[in-house]
Amino acid sequence: MPVRPTGEQFVLTSGPAEVTVVEVGAGLRSYRHAGRELLDGYAETEIPRYSRGEVLAPWPNRIADGRWSWDGVEHQLALTEPDRATAIHGLVNHVPWTVLDRGPDRLELGYLLHPQPGYPFALRLRIAYELTGEGLRITPTATNEGDVPLPYGEGHHPYLAAGADLHVDDCTLVSPAATRLTTDERLIPTGREPVAGTPADLRRGRRLGDLRLDDCFTDLERGADGRAVVRLTRPDGTGAGVWMDGTYGYLQLFTGDTIPGDGRRRGVAVEPMTCPPNAFVTGEAVLRLAPGESVSGSWGLFPIG
Repeated sequence: MPVRPTGEQFVLTSGPAEVTVVEVGAGLRSYRHAGRELLDGYAETEIPRYSRGEVLAPWPNRIADGRWSWDGVEHQLALTEPDRATAIHGLVNHVPWTVLDRGPDRLELGYLLHPQPGYPFALRLRIAYELTGEGLRITPTATNEGDVPLPYGEGHHPYLAAGADLHVDDCTLVSPAATRLTTDERLIPTGREPVAGTPADLRRGRRLGDLRLDDCFTDLERGADGRAVVRLTRPDGTGAGVWMDGTYGYLQLFTGDTIPGDGRRRGVAVEPMTCPPNAFVTGEAVLRLAPGESVSGSWGLFPIG
């Protein structure tokens, strides 16, 4: 049998929910609830282009020119987004992960990132997927396995589906963010501005129409449970949402305008992130893990309607 681009496919089920997680990158390929697909995912014969469902570590988003410094030492990463001269979305989205634990409705995968040029640190990663009564819960954990402090950031890249016969233009998006990061032509942050009074103010929700988004947001309003929530709904009121705990202080929203062909504006990427783009350069919200130290957070997806 030919090798699948994303390796083994792990299917989790609970009641009306079915989730597929992949071995390569430990990413999320699909999430069906009561026969309805909540994600704009991809087939098991495909590579997850445009980062669909991927785990983004040890940094999310972009690092300008791939150059950064840590404790006085300069580092150079490969430019994995050459048209913008950036290093994008970390180092673990195209490597096989190992099964650590598995049940009908849960899965835990792990990966040990060895020191390498551009990121000379030993980082152990685990990610747990679990179907619960409210939806799918995802819990990543990172541990410094080396003998020096290391920098860490993390994110995730699910696309909420507009629907088989819809584009995002017809959907309503609600986002809890009060601040948008302004960017240059490479999508590297240059500053920040309040969303109030701009088309990017989605706190009360709006039909997307022709609004184009590929922006990072912060200052997320949270509920009493500490969660920030994003919702994408179709005209019939059905849809999907993403929640994130306080570990995730940043949110990237992408309406898929640069995706070619029939993939364009077919879903909205809702990306929980622990730090903003270019964080390894600016230092903003980068986590410093001492030898042996771990950090963990949680986010999740849920059906609407």
